[in-house]
Amino acid sequence: MARFLIVKTGTTVSNVVAERGDFEAWITRGLGVGEQNVELCRVHQDEALPDVRELGAVAGVVVTGSPAMVTERLPWSERTAEWLREAVLSEVPVLGICYGHQLLAHAFGGRVDDNPLGRHIGTVDVALSERGASDPLLGALGPVLHVAVSHRQSVLELPLEATLLATAARDPHHAFSIGARAWGVQFHPEFDADIVRGYVTARRDLINAEGLDAGAIEKAARDTDHGPRVLRRFAELFSR
Repeated sequence: MARFLIVKTGTTVSNVVAERGDFEAWITRGLGVGEQNVELCRVHQDEALPDVRELGAVAGVVVTGSPAMVTERLPWSERTAEWLREAVLSEVPVLGICYGHQLLAHAFGGRVDDNPLGRHIGTVDVALSERGASDPLLGALGPVLHVAVSHRQSVLELPLEATLLATAARDPHHAFSIGARAWGVQFHPEFDADIVRGYVTARRDLINAEGLDAGAIEKAARDTDHGPRVLRRFAELFSR
């Protein structure tokens, strides 16, 4: 069985950790490869990333979400961005999720900052672009994906090397690819409706204070198979 590396850039909200675990557990389950076939590098705790030249035994890399902000330019984050650029240029398969999506864009010269439309949280619709419709990772799911999100920053300008794959109402650059083996998705394919509701619970006061309706977002949260299918497809593409 192929092995995957999860680059952990932070920990989910505490109330969700207590009941459901953390990002790496959900991503591992979504990949469908078993815990014994996953390596974990906690870069947010300054664990050292492996030398890209020694990644030959790794089928792919998944970069998690984080409560950190790319614009903070934290030392571990900047080191990880440099490593990601090297990995992608070396044709290592990469899937960046939320923070990982933004960090991948930053690594290649894209611009990440606070989303001018504010927080985006809940179950949302994401529309594939023309290129997205034929993309090997996302194309089979279209034309509209129903997925979970929770973020305040977004990719405001894509890198020159990027191909736009999907857009959403609050995120015009919701998914992109660089080359044939690297993707960034702003949504969380590892989330289910229960996790979304946990995020709303943790941030209810902030959500309401920002003019959103936490109760309505919570009520509208729903499970879909699009997120799990993205993770499983990533594993399938590079496990051969």
